[in-house]
Amino acid sequence: MRSRKKISKNPLEASKSSIVPQEQNCYEGERLASLLKSIEREIESAKLSNRALPDKIWFKQQFSIGVNDVTRVLERMTPSAHMGGSAQRPLTNRSHQKATSVQLQAILLACDCNPRWLTKHLPSLASSRAVPVIFVKDQKGGSLRLGELVKLKTAIAIGVKARGNSINQLIEEVLRLNEINSEQIA
Repeated sequence: MRSRKKISKNPLEASKSSIVPQEQNCYEGERLASLLKSIEREIESAKLSNRALPDKIWFKQQFSIGVNDVTRVLERMTPSAHMGGSAQRPLTNRSHQKATSVQLQAILLACDCNPRWLTKHLPSLASSRAVPVIFVKDQKGGSLRLGELVKLKTAIAIGVKARGNSINQLIEEVLRLNEINSEQIA
């Protein structure tokens, strides 16, 4: 007779609790529409100033697009100094690898990712690199809205690369407002 392993009643319950966006970093409704319109305007003005590159290449220079690419860039970044002890030391000897010059300023992360385990590692990895995460929540689909920004059908995660351009200035302002709002709430 075969014994059956007992499976939890709802396996998604554990993964849903793993991504709990902070209220001030979660954009939805009018707040989300305003943020995305502002980013779109900055993208268009930045693209106009550099017309030499095709759109696809230009977007890759400005953004890290997709969960895999965002994860890869975060893993190559040095852990933040505020993390304690072992988090600062790499697990392998990476002295032979050249250090990456790509730094992420922030990550836009869609909350509608299904299955949730695809993105549950990003908030903690971003936190270890001191990269803020801005959660995008939309009933129509946050991943669809993020995809529109980078001229794709969908995008679950978009990392904004620190390039010192107008897009970075806008994101910096958004992050500063989030910080002010979180201090007022606390």
